[in-house]
Amino acid sequence: METVLETVMETLRKRLLYKATHRGMQETDKLIGGFAEQELGNLSEELLHAFDLLTDVPDADLLNWILGREAIPEAYDNEIMGLIIKFKESL
Repeated sequence: METVLETVMETLRKRLLYKATHRGMQETDKLIGGFAEQELGNLSEELLHAFDLLTDVPDADLLNWILGREAIPEAYDNEIMGLIIKFKESL
């Protein structure tokens, strides 16, 4: 039987998948959405919350950080950003 925490985490993953794949810019839909489709099931609760914060960042800023066009602000220069950049490099 699924625990309350497991149910909450599954709901969070579903919400994040939607947010990641419906961003507005095709490039970020593919990049962030592709990462989410591949990795959300493997992320810890802490990383899921960090990813949630990233999905609130405007597409242009997020894309510039991931592609190295702009420096990543300290508040977002974390493990989840590193995983997304690593994912981008694997494409």
